[in-house]
Amino acid sequence: MAEKSGKYQANAQFAKILRAEDAKKAASEYESTAAAVRAKTERLKALRLARDAAAPEQEPAAVKPKAKKKSKGSLSNWLDGQAKEGRRG
Repeated sequence: MAEKSGKYQANAQFAKILRAEDAKKAASEYESTAAAVRAKTERLKALRLARDAAAPEQEPAAVKPKAKKKSKGSLSNWLDGQAKEGRRG
């Protein structure tokens, strides 16, 4: 029985070492991907700023206020009209 216990402990230690190595690899991949994303973002930001600096400044269009729609009746009147037209909801 002591042999089996020793085997199980050795397997558990081996599995623990493998998990630790996998974790290091995953962290390394994550960090390299994050660094690549940051570099790409910085490059694209520089390109956008250069493009915006080269483009002529445009005045923002004036926003027209929307006209309010007048209520033509109540909800119950509208529902009655829908029912008369054969719609059921």
